[in-house]
Amino acid sequence: MLPPEDIATIADELARAEQDRTMVPRLTVRHPDMTVEDSYAVQAEWRRRGQAAGRRLVGRKIGLTSKVMQAATGITEPDYGAIFDDMVFENGSVIEFDRFSNVRIEVELAFVLSDDLEGADVTVFDVLRATEFVVPALEILSSRIEMEGRTIVDTISDNAAMGAMVYGGNPVRPHDLDLRWVSALLYRNETIEESGVAAAVLNNPALSVAWLARKLASHDDKLSAGDIILAGSFTRPMWVHRGDTILADYNEMGTVTCRFA
Repeated sequence: MLPPEDIATIADELARAEQDRTMVPRLTVRHPDMTVEDSYAVQAEWRRRGQAAGRRLVGRKIGLTSKVMQAATGITEPDYGAIFDDMVFENGSVIEFDRFSNVRIEVELAFVLSDDLEGADVTVFDVLRATEFVVPALEILSSRIEMEGRTIVDTISDNAAMGAMVYGGNPVRPHDLDLRWVSALLYRNETIEESGVAAAVLNNPALSVAWLARKLASHDDKLSAGDIILAGSFTRPMWVHRGDTILADYNEMGTVTCRFA
């Protein structure tokens, strides 16, 4: 493990980069022996400082759950990050483009929990019982660490590249539809750019949430009632630019949209 002073220094760097909209050099260049557990320790310290400053934890995001996302990043295992209250936008929001670095969009399903999920043996059935609603969502990716050559260690330390999320469409109960067959069309400025089916996320996005609960148990953490869980993208990340309008059409689940100004 990295010494605590190094973990604190990296967390400070990332907090400044988020505030200043800048990027820091890859951690794996400066700390070649840094491990996945080191990176989660950095993320936990960054999250702790955010909460101490008054940010409220409202959920988690799961990343790199689909083959298409793993191929796009060169990373082969899922990861997770924190969602604070100031990262959540309502459908139709106009979002400040300069708030983020290396802005990209992903299409996802968000699970809203009615009960806690805790322990190393959480199953997909536990997830379905604990989920009140599933809603369409867009994840806004923002990288505070230079992207060229980054590894999962860099990505996890950077809060799994979480920038923000937009939720919308029609909330549905998980037993009212086959989550595997939820599909979406992703438009940028009225032109379709990507499409996908939710089964790309570990064959069922509820399995992704079960993975997260088990992973958090290994870090002495849990998912809580009321949490919003972004289950992972089933399209490739799409670059966006200032002025772009984004819309994802989930058919019977409705649409979710935002504009970057």
